[in-house]
Amino acid sequence: MCWSATADLIAGAGIAAVGAASVALAARRPRDLPLAALPLLLGAHQIVEAAVWHQDGGTGPATVAWAVIALPLLALWVPAAVLCAAPPAARRRLLVPLAVGFATAAVLAYALATRTVTAEIRGHTVGYSVGLPQAELVVAGYLFATIGSLLLSGDRGLVLFGVLVAVGAAVSFALWRQEYISTWCAAAAICSVVLLLWVARRRPPVPRSRRTAPAAR
Repeated sequence: MCWSATADLIAGAGIAAVGAASVALAARRPRDLPLAALPLLLGAHQIVEAAVWHQDGGTGPATVAWAVIALPLLALWVPAAVLCAAPPAARRRLLVPLAVGFATAAVLAYALATRTVTAEIRGHTVGYSVGLPQAELVVAGYLFATIGSLLLSGDRGLVLFGVLVAVGAAVSFALWRQEYISTWCAAAAICSVVLLLWVARRRPPVPRSRRTAPAAR
């Protein structure tokens, strides 16, 4: 992932297909649909990055679209989706990461509206730059809203997903500090395949069909 336009395109298509299957499985549980659709969104995100590769980075529409999904949209989508799917006992505490996600998304959306986001091809990775003010605080809010909401969800499958995403964040930061955003999004996209298993486990049983009346003689 992130090693070339072809890699992003193939991986994005595969993850999006997983997302489509997740959405189909979650159709009978509407509260699960936002989380079930997350692999679909992340797969599309990787396909958008393939377009960034093709335009050789820069500040074009693909770069802006990638940043909008990666930054404000996911900062709000993930905690809101977790709140929808979480058990009732966990919903009150999940209002905190949701509020943090809303504030973080607002700051990121303002930054994207008032600043120029640029992408730079750096070997086999892509580096993105927005020039965020108080970047450390914004990143902390982003991580708490996304990973924190998963870890606080009270659902074993979502906690596992949160742990995997957190590990991906740590590895991406350690190995590709300047390309952290791109590589972490790729890692999160791969980890989102776990959501297919989560949705399948939560799918309600199909009601038994009614017995057919005996045929009249």
